[in-house]
Amino acid sequence: MKKLCILFRCSPHGTVRGREGLDLALLSASFEQEVSLVFVDEGVLHLIKDQQPELIGAKDYISTFKALPLYDIDSVFVCKQSLADYGLSHSLLSIPVTVVNDEAIAAHLKQVDEVLVF
Repeated sequence: MKKLCILFRCSPHGTVRGREGLDLALLSASFEQEVSLVFVDEGVLHLIKDQQPELIGAKDYISTFKALPLYDIDSVFVCKQSLADYGLSHSLLSIPVTVVNDEAIAAHLKQVDEVLVF
């Protein structure tokens, strides 16, 4: 089984990167790949509760993150420093995550076969 990490680095709205990253994660997991997600920099903004992207004319793919457990995607990591940079706390996030430091993220990325950045 291949280990795949999807790294969310860009903001959720204004581009299709986030939606494509999520689609790839779900598709890969459905083909029995071991998928993990890492959110850094602006990517942490995907996880904020109660977003309403339809108000800016965007599709709401953000709510699909709640389906991760159905695809056995249990490894979801968020950069502690990125949360602090945006003034976010664990309680403001819409899904269960593991908050980690930069060193833990680097160690995780070394353990996977492929890293795809969105």
